[in-house]
Amino acid sequence: MDLQLLLKERFGYTHFRTGQKEVIHHVLNKRDCVAILPTGMGKSLCYQLPGYILPGSVLIISPLVSLMEDQVMQMRKNGEKRVVALNSFLPFSERNRVISRLGEYKFIFVSPEMLSHKSFESHLKRIEIGLIVVDEAHCISQWGFDFRPDYLRIGEFLSSWSSPILALTATADTKVINDITSYLKMDEPAIERHSLDRPNISYSIIQLNSTLEKTDWIKERIMKTTGPGIIYTSSRKRADELAAELQWAGYAIQSYHAGKEQDERAIIQEQFLNNELKWICATNAFGMGVHKSDIRQVIHEHLPSNIAGYLQEVGRAGRDGLPSAATLLYMPADERMTSFIIQSDRPDESQMRHYVKMLAEGQEPSTSAELAGLSDTGRRIVDYYLERYSLDETNERMKTLSAEKETELQKMLNLVHSDKCLRETVLSYFGERCKEKPQACCSTCGLKEMEWLTEKTNKKNMSVKVTWDDRITNLLG
Repeated sequence: MDLQLLLKERFGYTHFRTGQKEVIHHVLNKRDCVAILPTGMGKSLCYQLPGYILPGSVLIISPLVSLMEDQVMQMRKNGEKRVVALNSFLPFSERNRVISRLGEYKFIFVSPEMLSHKSFESHLKRIEIGLIVVDEAHCISQWGFDFRPDYLRIGEFLSSWSSPILALTATADTKVINDITSYLKMDEPAIERHSLDRPNISYSIIQLNSTLEKTDWIKERIMKTTGPGIIYTSSRKRADELAAELQWAGYAIQSYHAGKEQDERAIIQEQFLNNELKWICATNAFGMGVHKSDIRQVIHEHLPSNIAGYLQEVGRAGRDGLPSAATLLYMPADERMTSFIIQSDRPDESQMRHYVKMLAEGQEPSTSAELAGLSDTGRRIVDYYLERYSLDETNERMKTLSAEKETELQKMLNLVHSDKCLRETVLSYFGERCKEKPQACCSTCGLKEMEWLTEKTNKKNMSVKVTWDDRITNLLG
């Protein structure tokens, strides 16, 4: 098979991007593979192109509904009709219809939770699976207790298949790679790792003294510089408050987070893609799979909890290869707040013992968790570990996870307070060396006036204030 010809005929490209061809060769040779490719480097091609060569269907396990829906939409726009997404938002009757006709689809996107449905598993076993893909595979190595255990169970589910496994991610250090290969039970996988450096993105860290100063800085920034851009915040409440304040100032901005209804999120995302909104004020729920290549700025209004997540979010800028800016706003109180947030769902020993005691007395799990003071997330992670370990061992694991979270946060703080090149420091976290610094490197190296950032008038970022009723009417008629 002429891969170059297939690339041109199916996808309209004349050449592969860095790393794509190597990953595709491993997949076609039916070898397990972990592919670490920078954000925006076309990871989806690594399973879509082989899907047209390998027999059977391609199963893609994806962490976010918005991510898989966006990927399905993109594939349909490109002419692929044999693609479907199975997730909690699909109506029950439609889900059953799709599952009963599973063999008709070439590309099947599923959430990790779908894998636990016995009816889905039984139907899946009746069809041929040529390739299994785990997208955003770094999620498997979540080192905290705020994670969906269903991701950790993926490997147990995959043990029933002999199909090659392709794990895709944009960021992974040695520990994460080892966790991915271990949890997915991969068989001597090929590791295709390419530089995470994005020379077109400049890094800046700016220390301020208060939330008010941050808000004022952002107002001035988006007034004087070009978009589109994403402003990341630490909470849904802050995203809503900041977006509302900027809206009153006349800026084309909306908040985006998991607390909004699915339909509203879809409208906001579509407006951003169409440049009707120039800015999105979001939690980290926004960005995965969003195919917008011209994002010029990513602003972190809060302190990220780890460098890997920070780099993932920064990488959503400048996918078109043009100059882009990543700015992190920091104030001393951020450290305490971020530490509180990352530890907020941690189940402590007394909660776990109370929970186990009530379960033993015959109480319902949900009631037991509520009376024990466990959050929904805390209960799920405790259930996962208690299925495998004793209560004492589970408690020790919670302490270890807690310590790992603080270690990762400390690395982020080291970056914030470093007097070394930010690019070099970030890359060193992933075992890389910076081969060549771009002219617009980082605030530590010194950033001269970046003309592209201010080349367009501030009218680009302004809008007339309209209500959501008006927005929906304009969109839907």
